[in-house]
Amino acid sequence: MFKRIIFFFLILLLNEFNFAQKVEVLTGIDVLKLQNFEILKNKKIGLITNQTGVDKNLKSTIDILYQNPQVNLIALFAPEHGIRGEKYAGENVKFYFDSLTNLPVYSLYGKNKKPSPEILKNLDALVYDIQDIGVRSYTYISTMGLAMEAAAENGIEFIILDRPNPLGGIKIEGNLVEDKFVSFIGQYKIPYVYGLTCGELANFLNKEKYLSGGIKCDLKIVKMQGWKRKMLFKDTKLIWVPTSPHIPTETSAQFYAATGILGELGIISEGVGYTLPFQILAAEWINGNLLVDELKKIRLKGFNFRPVTFKPFYGKYSGKILNGVQIFINDFESANLISLQFKFLEIHNKLYPEKNPFELSDSSRISMFDKAIGTDMIRKVFTQKFLYGDIENYLEKDIENFRRKSIKYYLYN
Repeated sequence: MFKRIIFFFLILLLNEFNFAQKVEVLTGIDVLKLQNFEILKNKKIGLITNQTGVDKNLKSTIDILYQNPQVNLIALFAPEHGIRGEKYAGENVKFYFDSLTNLPVYSLYGKNKKPSPEILKNLDALVYDIQDIGVRSYTYISTMGLAMEAAAENGIEFIILDRPNPLGGIKIEGNLVEDKFVSFIGQYKIPYVYGLTCGELANFLNKEKYLSGGIKCDLKIVKMQGWKRKMLFKDTKLIWVPTSPHIPTETSAQFYAATGILGELGIISEGVGYTLPFQILAAEWINGNLLVDELKKIRLKGFNFRPVTFKPFYGKYSGKILNGVQIFINDFESANLISLQFKFLEIHNKLYPEKNPFELSDSSRISMFDKAIGTDMIRKVFTQKFLYGDIENYLEKDIENFRRKSIKYYLYN
Protein backbone atom coordinates (compact mmCIF):
# COMPACT_ATOMS: atom_id res chain seq x y z
CA MET A 1 0.00 0.00 0.00
CA PHE A 2 2.79 2.42 0.97
CA LYS A 3 4.59 1.70 -2.31
CA ARG A 4 1.40 2.43 -4.25
CA ILE A 5 1.04 5.83 -2.55
CA ILE A 6 4.66 6.73 -3.31
CA PHE A 7 4.20 5.62 -6.94
CA PHE A 8 1.00 7.69 -7.22
CA PHE A 9 2.73 10.85 -5.99
CA LEU A 10 5.67 10.27 -8.31
CA ILE A 11 3.27 10.11 -11.25
CA LEU A 12 1.63 13.38 -10.13
CA LEU A 13 5.01 15.08 -9.83
CA LEU A 14 6.06 13.81 -13.24
CA ASN A 15 2.85 15.08 -14.81
CA GLU A 16 3.32 18.46 -13.14
CA PHE A 17 6.90 18.61 -14.44
CA ASN A 18 5.82 17.68 -17.96
CA PHE A 19 3.05 20.29 -17.86
CA ALA A 20 5.52 22.96 -16.80
CA GLN A 21 7.86 21.96 -19.59
CA LYS A 22 5.06 22.26 -22.17
CA VAL A 23 3.87 25.72 -21.10
CA GLU A 24 4.62 28.28 -23.79
CA VAL A 25 3.74 31.91 -23.33
CA LEU A 26 2.67 33.65 -26.51
CA THR A 27 2.65 37.45 -26.44
CA GLY A 28 0.03 39.56 -28.18
CA ILE A 29 1.91 39.75 -31.47
CA ASP A 30 2.17 35.95 -31.71
CA VAL A 31 -1.51 35.57 -30.87
CA LEU A 32 -2.34 38.22 -33.47
CA LYS A 33 -0.54 36.11 -36.08
CA LEU A 34 -2.52 33.03 -35.01
CA GLN A 35 -5.67 35.09 -35.47
CA ASN A 36 -4.55 35.96 -39.01
CA PHE A 37 -4.41 39.71 -38.15
CA GLU A 38 -8.21 39.81 -38.23
CA ILE A 39 -8.49 42.79 -35.88
CA LEU A 40 -6.30 44.94 -38.17
CA LYS A 41 -7.86 44.16 -41.56
CA ASN A 42 -9.19 47.06 -43.65
CA LYS A 43 -7.73 49.61 -41.25
CA LYS A 44 -4.98 52.21 -41.58
CA ILE A 45 -2.64 51.49 -38.68
CA GLY A 46 -0.20 53.51 -36.60
CA LEU A 47 2.17 51.44 -34.47
CA ILE A 48 3.60 52.54 -31.10
CA THR A 49 6.57 50.28 -30.44
CA ASN A 50 10.32 49.99 -29.98
CA GLN A 51 13.02 47.32 -30.04
CA THR A 52 11.06 45.19 -27.55
CA GLY A 53 8.15 44.74 -29.94
CA VAL A 54 9.15 41.33 -31.30
CA ASP A 55 7.57 37.91 -31.74
CA LYS A 56 8.85 34.72 -30.11
CA ASN A 57 11.48 34.40 -32.86
CA LEU A 58 12.66 38.00 -32.30
CA LYS A 59 11.20 39.34 -35.52
CA SER A 60 10.18 42.98 -35.14
CA THR A 61 6.49 43.80 -34.92
CA ILE A 62 7.24 46.66 -37.31
CA ASP A 63 8.47 44.21 -39.95
CA ILE A 64 5.70 41.70 -39.28
CA LEU A 65 2.96 44.26 -39.85
CA TYR A 66 4.72 46.11 -42.66
CA GLN A 67 5.39 42.95 -44.67
CA ASN A 68 1.88 41.54 -44.26
CA PRO A 69 -0.37 42.36 -47.24
CA GLN A 70 -3.44 42.26 -44.98
CA VAL A 71 -2.15 45.11 -42.79
CA ASN A 72 -1.93 48.73 -43.90
CA LEU A 73 0.79 50.11 -41.60
CA ILE A 74 1.33 53.79 -42.44
CA ALA A 75 3.03 55.39 -39.40
CA LEU A 76 5.32 54.57 -36.47
CA PHE A 77 5.44 56.23 -33.04
CA ALA A 78 8.53 56.20 -30.81
CA PRO A 79 8.51 56.35 -26.98
CA GLU A 80 11.46 57.37 -24.78
CA HIS A 81 14.68 55.68 -26.02
CA GLY A 82 13.48 55.70 -29.66
CA ILE A 83 11.92 53.22 -32.06
CA ARG A 84 15.01 50.99 -32.04
CA GLY A 85 16.08 51.70 -28.42
CA GLU A 86 19.07 53.78 -29.47
CA LYS A 87 18.43 56.81 -27.21
CA TYR A 88 19.55 57.21 -23.59
CA ALA A 89 17.19 58.18 -20.74
CA GLY A 90 15.97 61.74 -21.18
CA GLU A 91 17.50 62.11 -24.65
CA ASN A 92 15.26 63.94 -27.11
CA VAL A 93 13.53 61.85 -29.79
CA LYS A 94 12.86 63.70 -33.05
CA PHE A 95 10.78 63.01 -36.17
CA TYR A 96 12.52 60.93 -38.83
CA PHE A 97 11.91 58.17 -41.38
CA ASP A 98 12.62 54.57 -40.44
CA SER A 99 15.56 53.34 -42.51
CA LEU A 100 14.13 49.83 -43.00
CA THR A 101 10.53 50.67 -43.98
CA ASN A 102 10.78 54.36 -44.90
CA LEU A 103 7.72 54.92 -42.71
CA PRO A 104 7.48 58.22 -40.80
CA VAL A 105 8.47 57.94 -37.12
CA TYR A 106 6.69 60.42 -34.86
CA SER A 107 8.16 61.14 -31.45
CA LEU A 108 6.12 60.60 -28.30
CA TYR A 109 8.97 61.78 -26.10
CA GLY A 110 10.20 65.33 -25.77
CA LYS A 111 7.97 68.30 -26.54
CA ASN A 112 5.15 66.19 -27.98
CA LYS A 113 4.32 63.32 -25.67
CA LYS A 114 0.82 62.88 -27.09
CA PRO A 115 -0.07 62.24 -30.75
CA SER A 116 -1.61 65.31 -32.34
CA PRO A 117 -4.91 65.32 -34.31
CA GLU A 118 -2.94 66.15 -37.48
CA ILE A 119 -0.84 63.00 -37.13
CA LEU A 120 -3.84 60.79 -36.34
CA LYS A 121 -6.28 62.13 -38.96
CA ASN A 122 -5.47 59.40 -41.52
CA LEU A 123 -5.50 56.51 -39.03
CA ASP A 124 -8.24 54.09 -38.06
CA ALA A 125 -6.35 52.55 -35.13
CA LEU A 126 -3.26 52.86 -32.97
CA VAL A 127 -1.53 49.59 -32.06
CA TYR A 128 0.65 49.44 -28.93
CA ASP A 129 3.36 46.78 -28.57
CA ILE A 130 6.04 47.58 -25.97
CA GLN A 131 7.54 45.43 -23.23
CA ASP A 132 7.14 47.25 -19.94
CA ILE A 133 8.84 46.59 -16.58
CA GLY A 134 5.93 46.91 -14.15
CA VAL A 135 7.23 50.04 -12.36
CA ARG A 136 5.29 53.32 -12.38
CA SER A 137 8.21 55.68 -13.04
CA TYR A 138 9.21 53.85 -16.24
CA THR A 139 7.72 56.12 -18.90
CA TYR A 140 6.26 53.64 -21.39
CA ILE A 141 2.96 53.38 -19.49
CA SER A 142 2.69 57.19 -19.51
CA THR A 143 3.13 57.10 -23.28
CA MET A 144 0.45 54.41 -23.49
CA GLY A 145 -2.04 56.40 -21.42
CA LEU A 146 -1.54 59.65 -23.33
CA ALA A 147 -1.89 57.80 -26.64
CA MET A 148 -5.13 56.25 -25.36
CA GLU A 149 -6.41 59.75 -24.61
CA ALA A 150 -5.47 60.90 -28.12
CA ALA A 151 -7.22 57.89 -29.65
CA ALA A 152 -10.38 58.67 -27.67
CA GLU A 153 -10.31 62.35 -28.61
CA ASN A 154 -9.90 61.53 -32.31
CA GLY A 155 -12.35 58.66 -32.52
CA ILE A 156 -9.92 55.88 -33.43
CA GLU A 157 -9.37 52.43 -31.93
CA PHE A 158 -6.58 51.63 -29.51
CA ILE A 159 -5.29 48.06 -29.75
CA ILE A 160 -2.81 46.58 -27.26
CA LEU A 161 -0.69 43.55 -28.04
CA ASP A 162 -0.20 42.38 -24.48
CA ARG A 163 3.09 41.30 -22.88
CA PRO A 164 4.17 39.89 -19.49
CA ASN A 165 4.82 42.03 -16.47
CA PRO A 166 8.38 40.91 -15.58
CA LEU A 167 7.59 41.46 -11.88
CA GLY A 168 4.61 39.15 -12.17
CA GLY A 169 0.99 39.93 -11.41
CA ILE A 170 0.97 39.54 -7.63
CA LYS A 171 3.51 41.95 -6.10
CA ILE A 172 2.17 45.45 -5.41
CA GLU A 173 4.25 48.06 -3.57
CA GLY A 174 4.12 51.77 -2.86
CA ASN A 175 1.71 54.63 -2.31
CA LEU A 176 -0.40 56.26 -4.99
CA VAL A 177 0.76 59.40 -6.79
CA GLU A 178 -0.72 62.53 -5.22
CA ASP A 179 -2.22 65.38 -7.25
CA LYS A 180 0.70 67.82 -7.01
CA PHE A 181 3.19 65.16 -8.08
CA VAL A 182 1.60 63.87 -11.27
CA SER A 183 4.29 63.91 -13.97
CA PHE A 184 5.56 61.85 -16.90
CA ILE A 185 7.26 59.52 -14.37
CA GLY A 186 4.03 59.30 -12.39
CA GLN A 187 1.24 59.96 -14.87
CA TYR A 188 -1.46 57.97 -13.08
CA LYS A 189 -2.49 57.33 -9.48
CA ILE A 190 -1.28 53.78 -9.19
CA PRO A 191 1.28 52.13 -6.85
CA TYR A 192 4.97 52.21 -7.74
CA VAL A 193 4.91 48.44 -8.39
CA TYR A 194 1.41 47.85 -9.73
CA GLY A 195 1.15 44.15 -10.62
CA LEU A 196 -0.65 44.45 -13.97
CA THR A 197 0.22 43.74 -17.59
CA CYS A 198 0.04 46.73 -19.91
CA GLY A 199 -3.26 45.40 -21.27
CA GLU A 200 -4.72 45.08 -17.77
CA LEU A 201 -3.44 48.53 -16.80
CA ALA A 202 -4.97 50.05 -19.94
CA ASN A 203 -8.28 48.39 -19.11
CA PHE A 204 -8.06 49.78 -15.56
CA LEU A 205 -7.21 53.33 -16.71
CA ASN A 206 -9.95 53.30 -19.31
CA LYS A 207 -12.83 51.93 -17.25
CA GLU A 208 -11.91 53.69 -14.00
CA LYS A 209 -11.85 57.01 -15.91
CA TYR A 210 -8.21 57.77 -15.13
CA LEU A 211 -7.67 59.31 -18.56
CA SER A 212 -7.90 63.11 -18.84
CA GLY A 213 -11.43 64.34 -18.24
CA GLY A 214 -12.65 60.79 -17.67
CA ILE A 215 -12.59 60.15 -21.42
CA LYS A 216 -12.75 56.52 -22.61
CA CYS A 217 -11.18 55.09 -25.74
CA ASP A 218 -12.34 52.23 -27.95
CA LEU A 219 -9.93 49.76 -26.36
CA LYS A 220 -9.20 46.26 -27.64
CA ILE A 221 -6.61 43.91 -26.14
CA VAL A 222 -4.99 40.96 -27.89
CA LYS A 223 -4.37 38.76 -24.86
CA MET A 224 -1.37 36.53 -24.28
CA GLN A 225 -1.67 32.78 -24.15
CA GLY A 226 -0.13 30.79 -21.31
CA TRP A 227 0.78 33.64 -18.97
CA LYS A 228 -0.07 33.28 -15.26
CA ARG A 229 0.06 35.94 -12.54
CA LYS A 230 2.67 34.07 -10.52
CA MET A 231 5.13 34.07 -13.44
CA LEU A 232 8.27 36.14 -13.46
CA PHE A 233 9.79 36.75 -16.87
CA LYS A 234 12.19 33.81 -16.52
CA ASP A 235 9.16 31.52 -16.20
CA THR A 236 7.75 32.53 -19.61
CA LYS A 237 10.60 30.98 -21.66
CA LEU A 238 10.54 34.18 -23.73
CA ILE A 239 13.75 35.99 -24.68
CA TRP A 240 14.35 39.29 -22.89
CA VAL A 241 15.12 42.22 -25.18
CA PRO A 242 16.62 45.17 -23.22
CA THR A 243 13.78 47.65 -22.73
CA SER A 244 16.26 50.55 -22.48
CA PRO A 245 20.06 50.91 -22.19
CA HIS A 246 20.00 50.44 -18.40
CA ILE A 247 17.49 47.59 -18.23
CA PRO A 248 19.64 44.95 -19.95
CA THR A 249 18.31 41.79 -18.29
CA GLU A 250 15.01 40.29 -17.19
CA THR A 251 15.89 40.91 -13.53
CA SER A 252 16.91 44.56 -14.05
CA ALA A 253 13.32 45.64 -13.36
CA GLN A 254 13.58 44.21 -9.84
CA PHE A 255 16.69 46.25 -9.06
CA TYR A 256 15.20 49.36 -10.73
CA ALA A 257 12.31 49.21 -8.24
CA ALA A 258 14.77 48.72 -5.36
CA THR A 259 17.18 51.61 -6.10
CA GLY A 260 15.75 53.86 -8.82
CA ILE A 261 13.98 56.34 -6.54
CA LEU A 262 17.15 56.97 -4.53
CA GLY A 263 19.06 57.30 -7.80
CA GLU A 264 17.00 60.39 -8.67
CA LEU A 265 18.94 62.37 -6.04
CA GLY A 266 22.17 61.97 -8.02
CA ILE A 267 24.34 61.62 -4.90
CA ILE A 268 24.52 57.86 -4.39
CA SER A 269 25.43 55.88 -7.51
CA GLU A 270 22.92 53.17 -8.35
CA GLY A 271 25.34 51.55 -10.78
CA VAL A 272 24.28 53.40 -13.94
CA GLY A 273 27.46 53.99 -15.93
CA TYR A 274 28.84 50.59 -14.94
CA THR A 275 27.96 47.02 -15.90
CA LEU A 276 25.43 46.55 -13.07
CA PRO A 277 22.81 49.29 -13.49
CA PHE A 278 20.47 49.61 -10.49
CA GLN A 279 22.20 46.67 -8.78
CA ILE A 280 24.71 48.77 -6.82
CA LEU A 281 24.56 51.49 -4.16
CA ALA A 282 27.91 53.24 -3.80
CA ALA A 283 29.82 56.47 -3.22
CA GLU A 284 33.44 57.57 -2.86
CA TRP A 285 33.21 57.85 0.95
CA ILE A 286 31.54 54.49 1.67
CA ASN A 287 33.33 51.55 3.25
CA GLY A 288 31.74 48.60 1.45
CA ASN A 289 32.66 45.98 4.03
CA LEU A 290 31.25 48.03 6.88
CA LEU A 291 28.07 48.75 4.92
CA VAL A 292 27.53 45.07 4.11
CA ASP A 293 27.98 44.14 7.77
CA GLU A 294 25.32 46.66 8.79
CA LEU A 295 22.89 45.55 6.08
CA LYS A 296 23.26 41.91 7.06
CA LYS A 297 22.56 42.76 10.70
CA ILE A 298 19.04 43.92 9.88
CA ARG A 299 18.26 40.69 7.96
CA LEU A 300 16.33 42.13 5.01
CA LYS A 301 14.05 39.39 3.67
CA GLY A 302 14.87 38.31 0.12
CA PHE A 303 18.15 40.26 -0.20
CA ASN A 304 21.84 39.54 0.06
CA PHE A 305 24.84 41.80 -0.42
CA ARG A 306 28.55 41.85 -1.11
CA PRO A 307 31.10 44.70 -0.94
CA VAL A 308 32.06 46.16 -4.30
CA THR A 309 34.62 48.66 -5.57
CA PHE A 310 34.36 49.86 -9.17
CA LYS A 311 35.05 52.69 -11.58
CA PRO A 312 32.10 53.79 -13.78
CA PHE A 313 32.79 54.00 -17.51
CA TYR A 314 30.55 57.01 -18.16
CA GLY A 315 28.19 59.46 -16.48
CA LYS A 316 28.58 61.68 -13.43
CA TYR A 317 31.03 59.37 -11.68
CA SER A 318 33.08 58.42 -14.72
CA GLY A 319 36.67 57.57 -13.75
CA LYS A 320 36.02 57.85 -10.00
CA ILE A 321 36.55 54.93 -7.62
CA LEU A 322 33.30 54.14 -5.85
CA ASN A 323 32.72 51.77 -2.94
CA GLY A 324 29.49 50.20 -1.79
CA VAL A 325 27.36 47.11 -2.11
CA GLN A 326 26.19 44.89 -4.90
CA ILE A 327 22.60 43.79 -4.32
CA PHE A 328 21.29 40.27 -4.86
CA ILE A 329 17.63 39.26 -4.73
CA ASN A 330 17.52 35.62 -3.65
CA ASP A 331 13.81 35.45 -2.82
CA PHE A 332 11.73 37.78 -4.97
CA GLU A 333 8.44 36.85 -3.35
CA SER A 334 9.50 37.90 0.16
CA ALA A 335 11.59 40.93 -0.89
CA ASN A 336 10.07 44.37 -0.36
CA LEU A 337 11.77 46.12 -3.26
CA ILE A 338 11.01 49.76 -2.48
CA SER A 339 12.09 49.44 1.13
CA LEU A 340 15.68 48.60 0.26
CA GLN A 341 16.71 52.13 -0.75
CA PHE A 342 15.26 53.56 2.46
CA LYS A 343 16.88 50.88 4.61
CA PHE A 344 20.14 51.76 2.88
CA LEU A 345 19.62 55.46 3.65
CA GLU A 346 18.89 54.59 7.28
CA ILE A 347 22.21 52.77 7.63
CA HIS A 348 24.06 55.33 5.51
CA ASN A 349 22.90 58.10 7.85
CA LYS A 350 24.10 56.09 10.85
CA LEU A 351 27.57 55.65 9.30
CA TYR A 352 27.93 58.97 7.43
CA PRO A 353 25.58 61.57 8.96
CA GLU A 354 27.62 64.39 7.41
CA LYS A 355 26.84 63.03 3.92
CA ASN A 356 23.07 63.59 3.87
CA PRO A 357 22.05 62.98 0.22
CA PHE A 358 19.05 65.30 0.58
CA GLU A 359 21.29 68.18 1.68
CA LEU A 360 23.94 67.42 -0.97
CA SER A 361 21.35 67.20 -3.77
CA ASP A 362 19.96 70.24 -5.62
CA SER A 363 16.30 71.29 -5.77
CA SER A 364 15.66 69.84 -9.23
CA ARG A 365 16.90 66.43 -8.13
CA ILE A 366 14.82 66.53 -4.96
CA SER A 367 11.80 67.41 -7.10
CA MET A 368 12.47 64.32 -9.24
CA PHE A 369 12.74 62.18 -6.10
CA ASP A 370 9.35 63.44 -4.93
CA LYS A 371 7.79 62.86 -8.35
CA ALA A 372 9.21 59.33 -8.50
CA ILE A 373 7.79 58.40 -5.09
CA GLY A 374 4.60 60.36 -5.83
CA THR A 375 4.62 62.70 -2.81
CA ASP A 376 6.85 64.98 -0.75
CA MET A 377 5.48 63.53 2.51
CA ILE A 378 7.82 60.52 2.38
CA ARG A 379 10.89 62.75 2.13
CA LYS A 380 9.70 65.19 4.80
CA VAL A 381 8.89 62.49 7.34
CA PHE A 382 11.85 60.24 6.57
CA THR A 383 14.52 62.95 6.79
CA GLN A 384 13.52 63.87 10.34
CA LYS A 385 15.08 60.71 11.82
CA PHE A 386 16.10 58.59 8.80
CA LEU A 387 14.04 55.64 10.02
CA TYR A 388 12.21 53.43 7.52
CA GLY A 389 9.64 52.57 10.19
CA ASP A 390 8.44 56.18 10.15
CA ILE A 391 7.30 55.93 6.51
CA GLU A 392 6.43 52.24 6.20
CA ASN A 393 2.71 52.72 6.81
CA TYR A 394 2.54 55.61 4.37
CA LEU A 395 4.20 53.57 1.64
CA GLU A 396 1.78 50.68 2.22
CA LYS A 397 -1.47 52.55 2.90
CA ASP A 398 -2.90 52.24 -0.65
CA ILE A 399 -1.86 48.70 -1.56
CA GLU A 400 -4.85 46.60 -0.55
CA ASN A 401 -7.39 49.12 -1.79
CA PHE A 402 -5.66 49.20 -5.18
CA ARG A 403 -5.53 45.41 -5.27
CA ARG A 404 -9.29 45.20 -4.65
CA LYS A 405 -9.95 47.89 -7.24
CA SER A 406 -7.72 46.44 -9.95
CA ILE A 407 -8.57 42.76 -9.58
CA LYS A 408 -11.72 43.08 -11.68
CA TYR A 409 -9.56 44.08 -14.63
CA TYR A 410 -7.35 40.99 -14.51
CA LEU A 411 -7.15 39.21 -17.85
CA TYR A 412 -5.15 36.26 -16.45
CA ASN A 413 -5.35 33.99 -13.41
